[in-house]
Amino acid sequence: MDIDQDKVEEMVLALLYLTTFKMGPGLRAWKSHDWSALDGLHEKGYISNPASKAKSVVLTEEGARLSRELFEKHFSVAS
Repeated sequence: MDIDQDKVEEMVLALLYLTTFKMGPGLRAWKSHDWSALDGLHEKGYISNPASKAKSVVLTEEGARLSRELFEKHFSVAS
C-alpha cells in the first residue's frame, strides 16, 4: 500500500495537540507517534528534534498554531 506521508504528518501534528502541555518557555507534546512522521515534522520546522532522551518534543510557534488549527479542522464538531 502506498502512503501519503504528508497526510500522515498532518494527522500526527493535529493529534499532538491532544497531548500538549506548558513546560518552561515552550509548549510540549508527548512523542508517542510514528517516528518517521515525527522526523518529517521536525524537518518541516514544526517540532524540536524527536531523537532525544526526552519523552516529549517542543512545538515551534508555527507548529503549535498549526497543530491547533489542524485539530479543530479534523476533529471538532460543527455547532
